[in-house]
Order: sequence, then C-alpha cells, then structure tokens
Amino acid sequence: MPAGLFDDATLFRPDLPPAAAKWSGYPKYNLVGGHNDADSVPVEELIAAAATALRRDGKTLAMYGLHSGPLGYKPLREYIARKLAKDAGITCTADEVLITSGSLQGLDLVNHVFVQPGDTVIVEQATYGGTITRLQRVGARIVGVPLDHDGLSSAALEATLADLKRQGIRPKFIYTIPTVQNPTATVMSTARRNEILALSAQYGVPIFEDECYSDLVWSGTRPPAMRGMPGGDRVVHIGSFSKSVAPALRIGYLVADWPVMSRILAIKSDGGSGALEQMALAEYCEQHFDTHIASLRKVLQRKLDVLVAALREQFGEAAMFDYPEGGIFLWITLPEAVDTTRLQQLALAAGVSVNPGAEWMTDAAPGRSRIRICFAHPSEQTLREGVGLLAEVCHREFGIPVRDANAHR
Repeated sequence: MPAGLFDDATLFRPDLPPAAAKWSGYPKYNLVGGHNDADSVPVEELIAAAATALRRDGKTLAMYGLHSGPLGYKPLREYIARKLAKDAGITCTADEVLITSGSLQGLDLVNHVFVQPGDTVIVEQATYGGTITRLQRVGARIVGVPLDHDGLSSAALEATLADLKRQGIRPKFIYTIPTVQNPTATVMSTARRNEILALSAQYGVPIFEDECYSDLVWSGTRPPAMRGMPGGDRVVHIGSFSKSVAPALRIGYLVADWPVMSRILAIKSDGGSGALEQMALAEYCEQHFDTHIASLRKVLQRKLDVLVAALREQFGEAAMFDYPEGGIFLWITLPEAVDTTRLQQLALAAGVSVNPGAEWMTDAAPGRSRIRICFAHPSEQTLREGVGLLAEVCHREFGIPVRDANAHR
C-alpha cells in the first residue's frame, strides 16, 4: 500500500504518547488488567433493570442530562449518596456526586483542574499505573512515598512534605488508594487515615482518595473513607462500579464540595456520561447490589485461593506475597535474578500475560522483580495452567524456581 498523507508523523503533535498497536485479541492466559469474573456479571438482572428504567424514564433521553442536570442521572446519584453513608461513612447529597465515565475520567478531571506542567503531586511509591501515566501526561512532577503493611506510610509522608516545604514547594494533592490498594492490596487502618488527614491540614495539601476497590474487602466491612472523617472536606473522593458490577459499564463517580465540583463541571465537556448505563445501574443497584457484591466477594476469594495454591505448587518459596484482604490482584515478589519486564515479553510469547512491577512504581528499580497478577477474570483452570507456564518460563530463562530432578510434576 502506498504511503498516505497521515504516514507523515510531522503532522501530529510532538508530545503524543507512542502510537497504539492494533488489537489482536487477548492471550490464552490473560492475567493482567482490571477485568472481573464473567460469570458474576448480573446479565439478566441488568436486562430487567434497563427495561424498567427505560419504560419509566426513557423519554428523558431526549435531553442532555436526562432532566437531572450535568451531574448525572439523579436516581443513581441518590443511590450512591446512600451507599456512601452506609458503607464509607460519607455524608453527602446527590448534588455533591458527579457521575463520570469510569473512575479514569475522574482522575483526568481532577488532574486538569489542579495540575499544571511542573507542579508536584505526591503518590504512593507503588500505585495504579494509569495514575502515573496520566500525571506524566499533564507534566506533573511525581513524588513517590513508600508504603508499609498499613498502606501509605504517614512517617514517610511527613518527611516528604517537610522536605518539599523547605524547598518552597506545596504539592497540589496527595493521591492515595486507601482501601485495597493497587497493586499491594493493603487496607489502611482508621488510625493511619487520621494521621494522613492531620498532615493534610498541617501542610495545606488536599487529598485525592481513590476508593475503586473498596467494595471488595473479603470481610464486607471497610474502614471509613477519609472523605467521611473529620477533616474530610479537604478530600476529593472517587469510586467506581467497574470492579463491583462490570468494567465495561464505564460508570464511576466523584464526590467533592462545590468549590471543587464547580471547577470540574466547567471542564467536563462530554455532554454527560452514558445515559442508558446510568439508568440501568440505578435500577439494578437499588434491588440487587448488596446480595451481588456479597456473592462476588466469595467468587473472587475462591479464585485467589486457587492462584495462591498454584504459586505454592509451582514456585515454592521463590514467589513471595502477602495474602490480600480483598480485591482482584496479587502483588508478587520473585527472586532478584528475574527481570519481570523481560519476563513479561517471554511469557507473552508462551501465551501468558502478566503486569511487570515497573509499571506500578514511581521508581522502576524497586519493581524490577515484581509482578501483578489479576485473578478475577481467568477461570480456576486457566489460573493453574497459566501459573504453570509462567513457572516454566521463569525456570528456563532465569533458573527460577530451582527444579528437583526427582520431583514429579
């Protein structure tokens, strides 16, 4: 095919990310991403909910905002406000809730309201890779703070804030995933949340709280969101139904006081998030959400146990991890000999996809021998077989795990 006009790269902005590759399907053993259990998607209930909502409110599709205004479908916002009061301790009205096209849009909106090129933002040293790339895209200076068993370290955060203050730098916000942190799956205690809120007040730095995984705590009980605690008016809160109902619904939400919300609304210029999804979800959640999420937690924990057993069988002590309190990910440390960025490429050639640790770190070096595995979507058999293939690649290419010649596999 002859070269076309758009093969001329000089036509495009020079600051664009690398061009996307054409999608060729998922590998057989897909252990990456934030996908969820396919058999747990409540298809029939969503069909019924959509039909009921459309019969009742379908004519409001004739107007942007569904007669509910730019914040989103009001019955869904009212449900979210009640849910947050019950589950997270957040007291808010429906007019303090903005429906977004997934939590990713919430991230983008907050970044564009607060961050200019060169501004400093504090994040957890290991954090959601999408947050890192989005902050890089707006030109932020990213400062990573270590985590411990309780999530974001308040002692390390205090030292970082004090050091930045000495330099005359006031960060735009502190981004944290307190409940089922991604990728480590830690759940921050109430005491630690209070410590971080106190530091926010002391240094005058807002908190950006990402609670997209908070419905997936195995016990069904989570600590209060920082937005719902004393001093929570300094917190912008985002959540999502991607991990609790279905990722492809693309329904997230953002909670903030009006001085922030008014700025966010002014740049949310997409004409509103998907209306049918909002209507169906609102109808579904009122009747089914609590029973659905209780069932989903059991399914996910069972899959986690299958993954853990497979890792113990195939890797032994060569794969180290903490058993998470919830979520869909396992954060694994392999021996130093394993470069997981190279492992990712080698494993993909064998049909297994994993996320290398460097993708989730503000400094790639500490993630060199770590991988993140998503256990939510693969079947139990796929998890077992995928881990077996991963172990074969690790042994062949890195000598890890060490095989006993007399052992039967």
